[in-house]
Amino acid sequence: MNRAADSAEGQARVAAFTHSLHQLGWTDGRNVRIDIRWGEDKIDLERKYAAELIALGPEIVFASGTLSVIALQGTSRTLPIVFVGVTDPVGASLVDSLARPGGNATGFMIYEYSFGGKRLELLKQIAPGVTRVAVLRDPSNPAGGAEFAAIQALAQSLKLDVSPVDTRRDAGEIERAITTFARTANGGLIVTPNASVSVHRDLIVALAARHRLPAVYPFRYHADGGGLVSYGPDVVDQCRRAAGYVDRILKGEKAADLPVQAPTKYEMVINLKTAKALGLTLPESLIARADEVIE
Repeated sequence: MNRAADSAEGQARVAAFTHSLHQLGWTDGRNVRIDIRWGEDKIDLERKYAAELIALGPEIVFASGTLSVIALQGTSRTLPIVFVGVTDPVGASLVDSLARPGGNATGFMIYEYSFGGKRLELLKQIAPGVTRVAVLRDPSNPAGGAEFAAIQALAQSLKLDVSPVDTRRDAGEIERAITTFARTANGGLIVTPNASVSVHRDLIVALAARHRLPAVYPFRYHADGGGLVSYGPDVVDQCRRAAGYVDRILKGEKAADLPVQAPTKYEMVINLKTAKALGLTLPESLIARADEVIE
């Protein structure tokens, strides 16, 4: 699990997975043993715990996040892996193709490149005065470049100037980049899903508040932590669905033959407390569309 052990999001993902597994007839301590490690989206921890888990001789590994799968495949290319929360499994060379993964991994991806444009439209709807947008991305992640291209394609029609802010850096560099961007008025942020913005999520939310930057984030834990709006796939729902793939592989099917699935459930969470602090009045029609509103 690419979260800390005390993470509410991580606990929710594990609970959803184990509950669905139980419904399929697998109960921890009765006919299956489940060992958990918490990698926190930190590559050194992911590698350490991948090696620990594989040393236990499991029949299958359930992995959350791209770094988790990379760490596991760096140790074994034969042990079956079912993943969730992976941005671009083909671009990251985790599978051969979405329809026929071909190797030892399959699962549920979180990316549709068009979502970058949807987040940009949402930002403009929330904060019509925004004319400049910084897109926080990881340049080493192939999906990050593709999403930025989708955002650029739409930006001109919305009369927005967009620029990338690379997040494959330490916290100090991220802070300097956002602070520099915020020195010019009418700015806003689009945060793309990647390991770096997960590790530094509290910092990014705090910087957006400090510099009064309206921001759209990819996951609900950003809005729960004070971010203005999150809009993206429901990874907890993916964990429920992943139990079905684990069940099928334990019963004899191969990961190589099970297609990687795209998201089927998306959620929008609006933090009205943050909107008020930024002096924004959100359209009632937008609030009515939200899956959850934090007041």
